[in-house]
Amino acid sequence: MDAKLIVDEVRLTPILISDPPLLNVQGVHQPYTPRLVVEVITRGGVSGLGETYGDGVYLDLARPLAEALPGRSVTDVNALFALAEATDPGRDPGSGSGAEAAAEAAEEAGVDAGGLRGVRTAEKLRLSVVSAFETACLDALGKTLGLPVHALLGGKVRDSVEFSAYLFHRWATHPAGGPVDDWGAALDPAGIVAQARRFDRAYGFRSFKLKGGVFAPEQEIAAIRALAEEFPGRPLRLDPNGAWSVETSLSVARELKGVLEYLEDPASGTGAMAEIAAGTEVPLATNMCVTTFEEVPEAFAKGAVRIVLCDHHYWGGLGRTRELAALCRTYGVGLSMHSNTHLGISLAAMTQVAATLPELHHACDTHYPWQTEDVVTTRPVFREGRLTVSDAPGLGVELDREALATLHRRWREDDGRYRNRDDAAAMRTAHPNWTPHTW
Repeated sequence: MDAKLIVDEVRLTPILISDPPLLNVQGVHQPYTPRLVVEVITRGGVSGLGETYGDGVYLDLARPLAEALPGRSVTDVNALFALAEATDPGRDPGSGSGAEAAAEAAEEAGVDAGGLRGVRTAEKLRLSVVSAFETACLDALGKTLGLPVHALLGGKVRDSVEFSAYLFHRWATHPAGGPVDDWGAALDPAGIVAQARRFDRAYGFRSFKLKGGVFAPEQEIAAIRALAEEFPGRPLRLDPNGAWSVETSLSVARELKGVLEYLEDPASGTGAMAEIAAGTEVPLATNMCVTTFEEVPEAFAKGAVRIVLCDHHYWGGLGRTRELAALCRTYGVGLSMHSNTHLGISLAAMTQVAATLPELHHACDTHYPWQTEDVVTTRPVFREGRLTVSDAPGLGVELDREALATLHRRWREDDGRYRNRDDAAAMRTAHPNWTPHTW
């Protein structure tokens, strides 16, 4: 075994990044969102980077995994899954922590607001942690060998990756204070169209996705129609994160037939999605009812979805994202890519793996233009809605240690208010009696 590839140290740096007041079915984004930066340092002195969710439940799983990794090779990414399970503190029945305990608590809370991907499970939590370690190992391996990550995944099939503008109903400012930007409020169709114009002008995005489930379906239908009028022929998507009943979903699908590229997770659960799919020609997409391999057979057998949104954070890394893509190809299911609040490390990883997926025929989601802070030295630049795939060794990004230290200091100085993402709690700072809406 090449000594240069042996892991010498793993550094975990939880941070808080500023986030705009973006609205969704679970509430509103907090002023600051937790993320976790993973550094895998080899005996050869190479540092590989990964990024994932930074809530306490992920930190609890990441710490013992980080302690167990030194002495292993960065090439041994397949072993990460078993190692994460073996080091999960929840395997100790008396610990009261770990993935199992966190998942049990989350069952009562319903949808995982951190990713809006259905109910948390122990496996989902572990995979989200493994994803950052796998990415960091591949980044370190690529830097050591002088190869981009896409080469380690089999090679790129495109030189640039298309992304979609991610539109949100939003407030102008956070009700409890926090970072302020110049986007202003977007609380009606006119506001959404103005937002889309700015995305089009600044980044050249060709397609648009609207986060729905915030207002009555009629208002969100009107917003989509306004976008279609303003940007004729552009692909449009609507995602209410399971906020609607089957009946409402079918009604919206009838109204927007021929307008939407796809309707994403109109209702919760595979059964409801299958019922909707049987009643409409509008393609249904998901990042909620298919987020693990165990959920694939039922959803595909029932025809519940025609497009799956992959996400390397969900599935356990870049390798498993490619496995998902192969399954979708086998069953004739389309592929797109999901995004949650993320920084440049994750965006680089998303772009590297997207470059290797032949059947990625839909523009990828990204929240990145909403983020004003980062931990990489150079921000990626969207041109005509696309990112050029880096051929530099590894992910093609370098860590800005000063920025990382600043955002980690914010996390350390936080009183616990923002260390766990809670969109509902953020909403209740403005509306104390607020509860999630369904239609």
